Amino acid sequence: MKKYKRILLKLSGEALLGEKSFGIDYSILDRICDSIAEVHGLGVEIVIVIGAGNIWRGSSSSDSGIDRVPSDYIGMLGTVMNSVALQANLEKKHGIATRICSALDIPSVAEAYITRRALRHLEKGRIVICAAGTGNPYFTTDSAAALRALELQCDVLMKATNVDGVYSADPKKDPMAKKYEEVTYTEILEQDLRVMDATAIAQCRDNDMPLLVFELLAKGALKKAVLGEKIGTRVKQ
Repeated sequence: MKKYKRILLKLSGEALLGEKSFGIDYSILDRICDSIAEVHGLGVEIVIVIGAGNIWRGSSSSDSGIDRVPSDYIGMLGTVMNSVALQANLEKKHGIATRICSALDIPSVAEAYITRRALRHLEKGRIVICAAGTGNPYFTTDSAAALRALELQCDVLMKATNVDGVYSADPKKDPMAKKYEEVTYTEILEQDLRVMDATAIAQCRDNDMPLLVFELLAKGALKKAVLGEKIGTRVKQ
C-alpha cells in the first residue's frame, strides 16, 4: 500500500546525460519514465521538477562571459526542453496525460503555472511537470522544487540523485564518507552537506516538508520510496 498520495519528484538535468557529455541519453530517459509510470499506476499523484544541467550550467557562464541573470534564463529554458522530452515519452510510450506548467510564458509549448490549475490536473490523474524554475534569476531548480511541493500540497519532496542517499562527503571521491540513514535540516545546513541549496533546505525545514534523498536509477527505487520502504536518506526536523 502506497505511503504517499502526492509526491514532488526533483530530477537533475545531469540524470538525463547517461554516458553523454551533453544532451539527453534516450535510454536513460526511458528508464526514468518507466519508473514514473510504474508509480503513477499505483494511483500516486506526481509533480516533477527537472533541472537543466545536461544543457546549461550556470557556473559555466563565467567562462562564456554571460552575466548571471541571462545565464539563469538560459537555464530556465533548458528545463523547458527537458520537460518537453519527459512529457513526450510519458504520453507516447505510457499513454499518461501530462501537463507542463511553466513559470515563463511560452504558450505554444506549455501552459502558465497557476497553482489551482495544477492542482486540478493532479486531481484528474495527470502528471504535472513544473518547468522554468521559479521564473526568476538567482533561484535554483532545488528552490523551485521546494516551492512547488509546498504550493501543491505534496506529502513529500523526493530528491533523486546519482548516489543512494546523503553522505558526509562525496562517496565517489572519499571512500570513508559516511552515509546518513536520517539527518536533520539543521545538520545539513551546519555541515554544508550540499543535498540541495540552502534556500530550498530552509524552505522545507520552516514549512515541515518531508524530504527523501535516494538514487534515481537503482532498480525499483522510486516505487520503494513511494511504498515507504527503507531507502535512501530521510531528512527530518
